Amino acid sequence: MQLNYKTYGEGFPLVILHGLFGNLDNWQTLARQWAGHYRVILVDLRNHGRSPHADEMSYPLMAHDLAAFLEEQSVDRCHLLGHSMGGKVAMQTALTYPALVEKLIVVDMAPRQYGRGHDDVFAALHALDPASLEDRREADERMRPHMEDAGVRQFLLKNLARDNEEGFRWRMNLEVLHRDYDNLIAPVGTLGQHFPGQALFVRGGKSGYVHDEDWDGIQALFPLAELATVADAGHWIHAERPRELLSLIQAFLEKPATRKERRVPDEG
Repeated sequence: MQLNYKTYGEGFPLVILHGLFGNLDNWQTLARQWAGHYRVILVDLRNHGRSPHADEMSYPLMAHDLAAFLEEQSVDRCHLLGHSMGGKVAMQTALTYPALVEKLIVVDMAPRQYGRGHDDVFAALHALDPASLEDRREADERMRPHMEDAGVRQFLLKNLARDNEEGFRWRMNLEVLHRDYDNLIAPVGTLGQHFPGQALFVRGGKSGYVHDEDWDGIQALFPLAELATVADAGHWIHAERPRELLSLIQAFLEKPATRKERRVPDEG
């Protein structure tokens, strides 16, 4: 699968993965700032943005997509950052292909099972027939009864693309995202897996995605993990508190890299 991507700057690669219903444009502002220090690579995950549509959606598949993409880009090692769903893709990649990841940054996501939290979003999206829309204002009006938050509506409507003929179409593969949603709220990692490198987990103080009780599960998979909280931020930390997030991540990336391999006990 040929994933869509965009690059900024030069140097050691920093790969950034967006969340559910998002695309690589969500991280462009911070990417431009990191471009003075790194080769920043923004990626559209399968069934999102301008990347190809596929008939299946799962974290092992997306991690495989990313590993193949990095090989195509001649990237044998990178810093890997993911937000929300992209955070789980980043975790799965670090656990499955640990040699590819120097340092891991996960923004407002834990590796555990989550409950269904997007049924209202799917209802709002299914309320639209993109091909019949005259403009984005009409789309916003049709979504409003299902989604009160204007900011969330505008975020979702970034997925609308003008069709060549008339009306609009979804860039994302809405049908597969909805059908395979249970795969997207599923946990990542299995018993015995671990990532030996350093990991930074950043949560929003006003977000409910990463709880104190998630810490043991995080450390079981990522024994060198650190946890930072941006007190005044919700789930979209990169949009709400970009300076604080930039500072936290930059300080983490500038630390000397270490790894902690688990020893396998000798037999006998």
